Amino acid sequence: MPTSTVSAAPTPVTSITRIQPAPLHRPTEAPRRRPALRHRLQTLGRADDGMSTVEYAIGTLAAAAFAAILYTVVSGESVVTALTDLVRRALSVTF
Repeated sequence: MPTSTVSAAPTPVTSITRIQPAPLHRPTEAPRRRPALRHRLQTLGRADDGMSTVEYAIGTLAAAAFAAILYTVVSGESVVTALTDLVRRALSVTF
């Protein structure tokens, strides 16, 4: 007896669905409570909103403090005298 097979045509893809990332916890469950220090240490690497502003501010303050100390040291009389003598000796060398 002949068997008849009916093949269905494949359905064309009309839209592409975007795969959404899984949430950190299930929305139906309440998040588990953790000790405050442990939770802070775990989220320290992830939650860094505003860190770049703080880092720039601290870097600017450190650079200004270093510049002030360097200016004080270099503008001192002994350093100025030593640098002047060094330049005079370098200019007076004969070849």
